[in-house]
Amino acid sequence: MPNLTFVLPHWLYWLGLLIFPLVAMFIIKRNVGKEIKNISAPLAYFVLITAGFIGMHRFYLKSRWGLIFIPLFLGLLYSNVQIRDGQNIISNAKNEIVTSKFLIKRYQDQIDDGEEDAVEKLKEAEKKLALGEQHTIEANEYFENWQLTVRIIAITILILMIIDFFLLPKLIARCKEKEDDTSQASGFACPVEEHAVHSASVNVDLAWTRWIDKLNEFVGNYIAYWSAIAVIVYYYEVIARYVFNSPTNWAHESMFLMFGAQYILAGGYALKEDAHVRVDVIYMYFSNRMKAFVDVLTSLFFFIFVCTLLWTGWTFFYDSYAVNEVSFTEWGIQYWPVKFSIPLGAALIILQGIAKLAKDINVFMTIENDKPDDSQAETMGGTQ
Repeated sequence: MPNLTFVLPHWLYWLGLLIFPLVAMFIIKRNVGKEIKNISAPLAYFVLITAGFIGMHRFYLKSRWGLIFIPLFLGLLYSNVQIRDGQNIISNAKNEIVTSKFLIKRYQDQIDDGEEDAVEKLKEAEKKLALGEQHTIEANEYFENWQLTVRIIAITILILMIIDFFLLPKLIARCKEKEDDTSQASGFACPVEEHAVHSASVNVDLAWTRWIDKLNEFVGNYIAYWSAIAVIVYYYEVIARYVFNSPTNWAHESMFLMFGAQYILAGGYALKEDAHVRVDVIYMYFSNRMKAFVDVLTSLFFFIFVCTLLWTGWTFFYDSYAVNEVSFTEWGIQYWPVKFSIPLGAALIILQGIAKLAKDINVFMTIENDKPDDSQAETMGGTQ
Protein backbone atom coordinates (compact mmCIF):
# COMPACT_ATOMS: atom_id res chain seq x y z
CA MET A 1 0.00 0.00 0.00
CA PRO A 2 1.24 3.53 -0.73
CA ASN A 3 2.07 5.84 2.14
CA LEU A 4 -0.10 8.87 2.86
CA THR A 5 1.88 12.07 3.25
CA PHE A 6 -1.00 14.51 3.77
CA VAL A 7 -0.50 17.07 6.54
CA LEU A 8 -3.45 19.28 7.45
CA PRO A 9 -2.56 22.91 6.52
CA HIS A 10 -2.97 25.42 9.31
CA TRP A 11 -5.27 27.64 7.26
CA LEU A 12 -7.55 24.69 6.48
CA TYR A 13 -7.74 23.76 10.17
CA TRP A 14 -8.82 27.23 11.28
CA LEU A 15 -11.12 27.70 8.28
CA GLY A 16 -12.76 24.34 9.00
CA LEU A 17 -13.49 25.34 12.60
CA LEU A 18 -15.10 28.55 11.35
CA ILE A 19 -16.99 27.40 8.25
CA PHE A 20 -18.01 23.77 8.97
CA PRO A 21 -20.51 24.64 11.77
CA LEU A 22 -22.14 27.32 9.61
CA VAL A 23 -22.58 24.91 6.70
CA ALA A 24 -23.91 22.19 9.02
CA MET A 25 -26.36 24.59 10.70
CA PHE A 26 -27.59 25.78 7.30
CA ILE A 27 -28.19 22.22 6.09
CA ILE A 28 -29.98 21.23 9.30
CA LYS A 29 -32.15 24.36 9.28
CA ARG A 30 -33.09 23.86 5.63
CA ASN A 31 -34.23 20.28 6.26
CA VAL A 32 -36.09 20.79 9.53
CA GLY A 33 -39.64 19.53 9.20
CA LYS A 34 -39.10 18.12 5.72
CA GLU A 35 -39.94 14.58 4.80
CA ILE A 36 -36.82 12.50 4.42
CA LYS A 37 -36.22 9.20 2.70
CA ASN A 38 -34.82 6.27 4.62
CA ILE A 39 -32.45 5.47 1.75
CA SER A 40 -30.49 8.25 0.12
CA ALA A 41 -28.60 7.60 -3.12
CA PRO A 42 -26.03 10.40 -2.56
CA LEU A 43 -25.41 9.08 0.96
CA ALA A 44 -25.04 5.54 -0.35
CA TYR A 45 -22.36 6.66 -2.83
CA PHE A 46 -20.68 8.72 -0.12
CA VAL A 47 -20.52 5.68 2.17
CA LEU A 48 -19.18 3.59 -0.72
CA ILE A 49 -16.35 6.06 -1.35
CA THR A 50 -15.39 6.66 2.29
CA ALA A 51 -16.04 3.29 3.92
CA GLY A 52 -16.73 0.89 1.07
CA PHE A 53 -13.53 -1.03 1.80
CA ILE A 54 -15.26 -2.58 4.85
CA GLY A 55 -18.61 -3.02 3.09
CA MET A 56 -20.43 -0.22 4.92
CA HIS A 57 -22.39 0.70 1.78
CA ARG A 58 -23.76 -2.86 1.65
CA PHE A 59 -24.75 -2.71 5.31
CA TYR A 60 -26.37 0.67 4.74
CA LEU A 61 -28.47 -0.93 2.01
CA LYS A 62 -29.16 -3.94 4.27
CA SER A 63 -27.25 -6.37 2.07
CA ARG A 64 -25.52 -9.30 3.77
CA TRP A 65 -22.97 -9.43 0.97
CA GLY A 66 -21.16 -6.72 2.88
CA LEU A 67 -19.76 -9.49 5.07
CA ILE A 68 -17.40 -10.37 2.20
CA PHE A 69 -15.46 -7.16 2.81
CA ILE A 70 -14.82 -7.81 6.51
CA PRO A 71 -12.36 -10.74 6.22
CA LEU A 72 -10.61 -8.95 3.36
CA PHE A 73 -10.20 -5.83 5.47
CA LEU A 74 -9.01 -7.84 8.48
CA GLY A 75 -6.52 -9.58 6.21
CA LEU A 76 -5.34 -6.18 5.03
CA LEU A 77 -4.80 -5.02 8.62
CA TYR A 78 -2.94 -8.21 9.53
CA SER A 79 -0.74 -7.96 6.43
CA ASN A 80 0.15 -4.38 7.26
CA VAL A 81 1.20 -5.47 10.75
CA GLN A 82 3.49 -8.07 9.16
CA ILE A 83 4.91 -5.41 6.86
CA ARG A 84 5.76 -3.22 9.84
CA ASP A 85 7.44 -6.21 11.49
CA GLY A 86 9.35 -6.86 8.27
CA GLN A 87 10.55 -3.27 8.22
CA ASN A 88 11.84 -3.67 11.77
CA ILE A 89 13.62 -6.92 10.84
CA ILE A 90 15.27 -5.27 7.82
CA SER A 91 16.35 -2.33 9.97
CA ASN A 92 17.90 -4.65 12.59
CA ALA A 93 19.67 -6.70 9.90
CA LYS A 94 21.12 -3.54 8.34
CA ASN A 95 22.33 -2.38 11.75
CA GLU A 96 23.95 -5.80 12.23
CA ILE A 97 25.79 -5.42 8.90
CA VAL A 98 26.97 -1.90 9.70
CA THR A 99 28.22 -2.98 13.13
CA SER A 100 30.03 -6.01 11.69
CA LYS A 101 31.77 -3.93 9.01
CA PHE A 102 32.89 -1.47 11.65
CA LEU A 103 34.34 -4.26 13.80
CA ILE A 104 36.04 -5.90 10.79
CA LYS A 105 37.80 -2.64 9.99
CA ARG A 106 38.85 -2.21 13.62
CA TYR A 107 40.21 -5.75 13.96
CA GLN A 108 41.98 -5.48 10.60
CA ASP A 109 43.77 -2.39 11.88
CA GLN A 110 44.70 -4.26 15.05
CA ILE A 111 46.13 -7.16 12.99
CA ASP A 112 48.20 -4.68 11.00
CA ASP A 113 49.52 -3.40 14.32
CA GLY A 114 50.59 -6.91 15.25
CA GLU A 115 47.91 -7.86 17.80
CA GLU A 116 47.59 -11.65 17.58
CA ASP A 117 44.23 -11.99 19.41
CA ALA A 118 42.59 -9.75 16.79
CA VAL A 119 42.59 -12.59 14.23
CA GLU A 120 39.95 -14.60 16.09
CA LYS A 121 37.88 -11.49 16.64
CA LEU A 122 38.11 -10.71 12.93
CA LYS A 123 36.83 -14.18 12.01
CA GLU A 124 33.93 -13.79 14.44
CA ALA A 125 33.02 -10.39 12.98
CA GLU A 126 33.12 -11.82 9.46
CA LYS A 127 30.73 -14.59 10.54
CA LYS A 128 28.36 -11.98 11.97
CA LEU A 129 28.60 -10.00 8.73
CA ALA A 130 27.67 -13.07 6.67
CA LEU A 131 24.83 -13.83 9.08
CA GLY A 132 23.59 -10.23 8.86
CA GLU A 133 23.61 -10.35 5.07
CA GLN A 134 21.65 -13.59 5.18
CA HIS A 135 19.14 -12.02 7.60
CA THR A 136 18.78 -9.06 5.24
CA ILE A 137 17.99 -11.31 2.30
CA GLU A 138 15.41 -13.26 4.33
CA ALA A 139 13.88 -10.06 5.71
CA ASN A 140 13.56 -8.54 2.23
CA GLU A 141 11.85 -11.71 0.98
CA TYR A 142 9.50 -11.64 3.99
CA PHE A 143 8.74 -7.96 3.42
CA GLU A 144 8.14 -8.39 -0.33
CA ASN A 145 5.84 -11.39 0.19
CA TRP A 146 3.61 -9.49 2.57
CA GLN A 147 3.66 -6.43 0.31
CA LEU A 148 2.42 -8.66 -2.52
CA THR A 149 -0.31 -9.98 -0.22
CA VAL A 150 -1.40 -6.45 0.62
CA ARG A 151 -1.53 -5.50 -3.06
CA ILE A 152 -3.65 -8.55 -3.90
CA ILE A 153 -6.12 -7.84 -1.07
CA ALA A 154 -6.27 -4.12 -1.90
CA ILE A 155 -6.89 -4.81 -5.59
CA THR A 156 -9.61 -7.33 -4.69
CA ILE A 157 -11.36 -4.79 -2.46
CA LEU A 158 -11.02 -2.11 -5.14
CA ILE A 159 -12.54 -4.40 -7.80
CA LEU A 160 -15.48 -5.21 -5.50
CA MET A 161 -16.03 -1.49 -4.82
CA ILE A 162 -15.97 -0.70 -8.56
CA ILE A 163 -18.51 -3.46 -9.22
CA ASP A 164 -20.73 -2.15 -6.44
CA PHE A 165 -20.40 1.39 -7.83
CA PHE A 166 -22.33 0.24 -10.91
CA LEU A 167 -24.66 -2.05 -8.95
CA LEU A 168 -25.58 0.63 -6.42
CA PRO A 169 -28.67 2.01 -8.27
CA LYS A 170 -30.16 -1.51 -8.39
CA LEU A 171 -29.29 -2.14 -4.74
CA ILE A 172 -30.87 1.18 -3.72
CA ALA A 173 -34.05 0.44 -5.65
CA ARG A 174 -34.30 -3.01 -4.08
CA CYS A 175 -33.77 -1.62 -0.60
CA LYS A 176 -36.37 1.12 -1.11
CA GLU A 177 -38.96 -1.51 -1.93
CA LYS A 178 -38.52 -2.92 1.56
CA GLU A 179 -38.54 0.41 3.35
CA ASP A 180 -41.31 2.85 4.16
CA ASP A 181 -40.36 6.03 2.27
CA THR A 182 -43.00 8.13 4.01
CA SER A 183 -41.22 8.36 7.36
CA GLN A 184 -40.88 11.83 8.82
CA ALA A 185 -37.69 13.31 10.16
CA SER A 186 -37.58 13.05 13.90
CA GLY A 187 -35.51 15.62 15.74
CA PHE A 188 -32.95 14.61 18.33
CA ALA A 189 -33.72 15.47 21.92
CA CYS A 190 -31.55 14.88 24.97
CA PRO A 191 -33.25 12.85 27.67
CA VAL A 192 -34.44 14.92 30.60
CA GLU A 193 -34.58 13.66 34.14
CA GLU A 194 -38.12 13.32 35.41
CA HIS A 195 -37.36 15.19 38.62
CA ALA A 196 -34.43 17.36 37.52
CA VAL A 197 -33.66 20.18 39.95
CA HIS A 198 -33.37 23.55 38.24
CA SER A 199 -32.58 27.00 39.49
CA ALA A 200 -35.56 29.26 40.02
CA SER A 201 -34.67 31.54 37.09
CA VAL A 202 -34.16 28.88 34.41
CA ASN A 203 -37.49 29.67 32.71
CA VAL A 204 -37.52 33.41 33.37
CA ASP A 205 -37.45 35.60 30.27
CA LEU A 206 -36.50 39.26 30.61
CA ALA A 207 -36.49 41.53 27.58
CA TRP A 208 -32.94 42.87 27.98
CA THR A 209 -31.40 39.47 28.84
CA ARG A 210 -32.93 37.78 25.80
CA TRP A 211 -30.07 38.77 23.50
CA ILE A 212 -27.54 37.26 25.93
CA ASP A 213 -29.48 33.99 25.95
CA LYS A 214 -29.64 33.97 22.15
CA LEU A 215 -25.91 34.73 21.88
CA ASN A 216 -24.87 31.84 24.11
CA GLU A 217 -27.43 29.54 22.51
CA PHE A 218 -25.93 30.30 19.10
CA VAL A 219 -22.37 29.76 20.35
CA GLY A 220 -23.34 26.50 22.06
CA ASN A 221 -25.03 25.14 18.94
CA TYR A 222 -22.18 26.42 16.75
CA ILE A 223 -19.33 24.69 18.56
CA ALA A 224 -21.39 21.49 19.04
CA TYR A 225 -20.75 20.73 15.36
CA TRP A 226 -17.02 20.62 16.05
CA SER A 227 -17.62 17.12 17.41
CA ALA A 228 -18.50 16.03 13.86
CA ILE A 229 -15.08 17.30 12.73
CA ALA A 230 -13.46 15.03 15.30
CA VAL A 231 -15.25 12.02 13.80
CA ILE A 232 -13.87 12.88 10.35
CA VAL A 233 -10.31 13.52 11.55
CA TYR A 234 -10.05 10.42 13.74
CA TYR A 235 -11.57 8.32 10.96
CA TYR A 236 -8.78 9.54 8.68
CA GLU A 237 -6.17 8.83 11.36
CA VAL A 238 -7.34 5.25 11.89
CA ILE A 239 -7.37 4.51 8.16
CA ALA A 240 -4.02 6.21 7.58
CA ARG A 241 -2.39 4.38 10.50
CA TYR A 242 -3.74 0.85 10.10
CA VAL A 243 -4.40 0.60 6.37
CA PHE A 244 -1.65 2.75 4.84
CA ASN A 245 0.97 2.52 7.63
CA SER A 246 1.04 6.33 7.69
CA PRO A 247 0.23 7.63 11.19
CA THR A 248 -0.20 11.39 11.33
CA ASN A 249 1.49 13.86 13.62
CA TRP A 250 -1.38 16.35 13.57
CA ALA A 251 -4.70 14.49 14.06
CA HIS A 252 -4.55 14.07 17.84
CA GLU A 253 -3.06 17.50 18.49
CA SER A 254 -5.62 19.29 16.33
CA MET A 255 -8.49 17.59 18.10
CA PHE A 256 -7.42 18.07 21.71
CA LEU A 257 -6.85 21.77 20.98
CA MET A 258 -10.31 21.95 19.41
CA PHE A 259 -11.95 20.17 22.34
CA GLY A 260 -10.17 22.48 24.80
CA ALA A 261 -11.63 25.52 23.04
CA GLN A 262 -15.03 23.81 22.82
CA TYR A 263 -15.02 23.14 26.56
CA ILE A 264 -14.49 26.76 27.57
CA LEU A 265 -16.72 28.31 24.91
CA ALA A 266 -19.64 26.09 25.94
CA GLY A 267 -19.59 27.43 29.49
CA GLY A 268 -22.06 30.25 28.82
CA TYR A 269 -24.49 27.92 27.07
CA ALA A 270 -24.27 25.39 29.91
CA LEU A 271 -25.05 28.16 32.41
CA LYS A 272 -28.03 29.28 30.34
CA GLU A 273 -29.37 25.72 30.27
CA ASP A 274 -28.66 25.31 34.01
CA ALA A 275 -26.46 22.34 33.15
CA HIS A 276 -23.49 22.98 35.44
CA VAL A 277 -22.91 20.53 38.26
CA ARG A 278 -24.08 21.61 41.70
CA VAL A 279 -24.74 20.00 45.07
CA ASP A 280 -28.51 20.18 45.52
CA VAL A 281 -29.17 17.92 48.53
CA ILE A 282 -30.67 20.86 50.44
CA TYR A 283 -31.22 23.22 47.50
CA MET A 284 -33.86 20.92 45.97
CA TYR A 285 -36.23 21.46 48.91
CA PHE A 286 -36.18 25.27 48.69
CA SER A 287 -39.00 27.33 47.23
CA ASN A 288 -38.32 29.19 44.01
CA ARG A 289 -37.86 32.44 45.91
CA MET A 290 -35.41 30.86 48.34
CA LYS A 291 -33.49 29.27 45.47
CA ALA A 292 -33.20 32.67 43.83
CA PHE A 293 -31.97 34.21 47.11
CA VAL A 294 -29.29 31.52 47.50
CA ASP A 295 -28.21 31.96 43.87
CA VAL A 296 -27.87 35.72 44.35
CA LEU A 297 -25.68 35.24 47.43
CA THR A 298 -23.43 32.61 45.83
CA SER A 299 -23.10 34.62 42.62
CA LEU A 300 -20.34 36.60 44.39
CA PHE A 301 -18.05 33.57 44.28
CA PHE A 302 -19.10 32.89 40.70
CA PHE A 303 -18.07 36.35 39.50
CA ILE A 304 -14.78 36.22 41.41
CA PHE A 305 -13.88 32.99 39.60
CA VAL A 306 -14.95 33.98 36.08
CA CYS A 307 -13.39 37.45 36.33
CA THR A 308 -10.12 35.83 37.38
CA LEU A 309 -10.49 33.43 34.46
CA LEU A 310 -11.05 36.36 32.11
CA TRP A 311 -8.02 38.27 33.37
CA THR A 312 -5.57 35.37 33.39
CA GLY A 313 -6.97 34.02 30.11
CA TRP A 314 -6.35 37.36 28.42
CA THR A 315 -2.78 37.35 29.76
CA PHE A 316 -2.18 33.85 28.38
CA PHE A 317 -3.61 34.88 25.01
CA TYR A 318 -1.70 38.15 24.76
CA ASP A 319 1.65 36.58 25.68
CA SER A 320 1.08 33.80 23.16
CA TYR A 321 0.10 36.24 20.41
CA ALA A 322 3.04 38.55 21.12
CA VAL A 323 5.60 35.79 20.48
CA ASN A 324 3.52 33.91 17.88
CA GLU A 325 3.64 30.77 20.04
CA VAL A 326 3.39 27.48 18.16
CA SER A 327 3.24 23.86 19.28
CA PHE A 328 6.45 21.94 19.90
CA THR A 329 5.48 19.20 17.42
CA GLU A 330 6.41 19.04 13.75
CA TRP A 331 2.95 20.35 12.85
CA GLY A 332 3.73 23.66 14.56
CA ILE A 333 0.16 24.96 14.88
CA GLN A 334 -0.40 28.43 16.33
CA TYR A 335 -1.51 28.43 19.96
CA TRP A 336 -2.84 31.96 20.32
CA PRO A 337 -6.22 31.35 18.62
CA VAL A 338 -6.89 28.49 21.03
CA LYS A 339 -5.79 30.53 24.02
CA PHE A 340 -8.06 33.37 22.85
CA SER A 341 -10.99 31.03 23.53
CA ILE A 342 -10.22 31.31 27.28
CA PRO A 343 -11.03 35.04 27.69
CA LEU A 344 -13.78 34.79 25.06
CA GLY A 345 -15.43 31.89 26.87
CA ALA A 346 -15.03 33.68 30.21
CA ALA A 347 -16.69 36.78 28.76
CA LEU A 348 -19.65 34.71 27.53
CA ILE A 349 -19.98 33.11 30.98
CA ILE A 350 -19.88 36.54 32.64
CA LEU A 351 -22.60 37.84 30.33
CA GLN A 352 -24.78 34.85 31.07
CA GLY A 353 -24.00 35.20 34.77
CA ILE A 354 -25.21 38.81 34.69
CA ALA A 355 -28.39 37.70 32.94
CA LYS A 356 -28.94 34.94 35.49
CA LEU A 357 -28.35 37.35 38.37
CA ALA A 358 -30.99 39.71 36.97
CA LYS A 359 -33.44 36.84 36.60
CA ASP A 360 -32.75 35.61 40.13
CA ILE A 361 -33.40 39.09 41.53
CA ASN A 362 -36.62 39.25 39.53
CA VAL A 363 -37.72 35.90 40.97
CA PHE A 364 -36.81 36.95 44.50
CA MET A 365 -38.78 40.17 44.18
CA THR A 366 -41.88 38.25 43.08
CA ILE A 367 -43.77 37.08 46.15
CA GLU A 368 -45.78 34.53 44.18
CA ASN A 369 -42.60 32.47 43.80
CA ASP A 370 -42.41 31.84 47.54
CA LYS A 371 -43.57 28.23 47.14
CA PRO A 372 -42.07 24.93 45.95
CA ASP A 373 -42.08 24.30 42.21
CA ASP A 374 -43.83 21.31 40.68
CA SER A 375 -40.73 19.13 40.40
CA GLN A 376 -39.87 19.86 44.03
CA ALA A 377 -43.36 18.96 45.21
CA GLU A 378 -43.27 15.68 43.30
CA THR A 379 -39.83 14.89 44.70
CA MET A 380 -40.88 15.66 48.28
CA GLY A 381 -44.03 13.61 47.83
CA GLY A 382 -42.05 10.66 46.52
CA THR A 383 -39.61 10.96 49.43
CA GLN A 384 -42.36 10.92 52.02
